[in-house]
Amino acid sequence: MRVLVTNDDGVHAPGLAGITRALAKWAEDTGPGEERHVVVVAPLANYSGASAAVGTVYERTAVSYRAVAIPGADGVQAYGVDASPALSVIIGCQGAFGPRPDVVVSGINLGVNVGRSVLHSGTVGAALTAAQLGLRGLAVSLRSGSPPEPWETAAHVAVALLPVVADAPPGTVLNLNVPSVPLERLRGVRRASISTSGLVRSAGNARLAGGGPAEGGHPEEGEVRLVLGAAVPSLGDVTGEDPDDDAALVAAGYAAVTPLVGVREASGEAADDVVRRALDVAATALGH
Repeated sequence: MRVLVTNDDGVHAPGLAGITRALAKWAEDTGPGEERHVVVVAPLANYSGASAAVGTVYERTAVSYRAVAIPGADGVQAYGVDASPALSVIIGCQGAFGPRPDVVVSGINLGVNVGRSVLHSGTVGAALTAAQLGLRGLAVSLRSGSPPEPWETAAHVAVALLPVVADAPPGTVLNLNVPSVPLERLRGVRRASISTSGLVRSAGNARLAGGGPAEGGHPEEGEVRLVLGAAVPSLGDVTGEDPDDDAALVAAGYAAVTPLVGVREASGEAADDVVRRALDVAATALGH
């Protein structure tokens, strides 16, 4: 089995080092006739919140990279690339740094990726990109707590799940969120639904000093003040969440596992009805 490791916090992030060390040990523990290989292809810079963005890749003729050393994982080849998490996965899966992998492990992200933040997460975006390429993906996130972070807890659960992910159908993605507790204090692993928690709970306009109102009652310049919601890295107030929601489970001390699917064609009667009406309207507008 070949595993490609990436993240959105950057190739020098301690979370990536934590999962890479665990995977290096996993790769060494092989049975007869079994081959395990790990390679790291991760962004040189922090791309948190980048989702599955690749940027203006069509304006580039090349992507620069450099080899890096992962502390405690000397036997693992690791490369930092001038690319987002999603583009790092594409590059790594298209043969730039060795044969095509079987599984992409993205993380360990410092901070949960639960609720609506799943849509915006670069960690999750990398795993979903792997699925779009016909691979399997495992996104791993650890609730932000008080340093030192218990990376080993998230890494232990992730490595335990790896054989299941590898044997799953192509396109499978699991999103794993782990509480910031030592392994012995982890209450278990549960399936989770995506909660309703979000990164931003509300947004309001605040005028700059001396700025007059523009038409419509808003100043021409100013600031939009944000009130953050529950799906922040340390996990905010989860009051009102269902017990089996991802945010609530992590808050309760469980590791939460959620299967995800990425962008795909919508199907079903409702989608077909919308498309039929859209085609009729378009035909009328074009005089057809």
